[in-house]
Amino acid sequence: METHRLILPEDLNQYGFLFGGRLLAWVDEASWIAASLEFPAAKFVTVGMDRVEFHHSVKEGTILAIHCEQARRGTTSVTYAVTVRDGKSAGAPIFSTRVTFVSVDEGGRKLAL
Repeated sequence: METHRLILPEDLNQYGFLFGGRLLAWVDEASWIAASLEFPAAKFVTVGMDRVEFHHSVKEGTILAIHCEQARRGTTSVTYAVTVRDGKSAGAPIFSTRVTFVSVDEGGRKLAL
């Protein structure tokens, strides 16, 4: 699954670059959507995000491509590899990580997929 985001002035930090927390929220959201589309009956919560390291700064007006691909499936969890790139170029990733979700019931207890 892939989604796109346009970097707007409200997404920038005090130095004029994309605020890292905003990108992390988009990565979490995009990978949750991927998991929910692949497992429509499951209710997922985020349990972890691997290494958080930004490889390049991002300026206003950039279109980001956020690509999510299932990397691992467990009994109650699923992990997605997420890569963020400049949507207009095939250059090196701006950011990459793995996000893990666990399937839960209404009470928040783990539930098999």
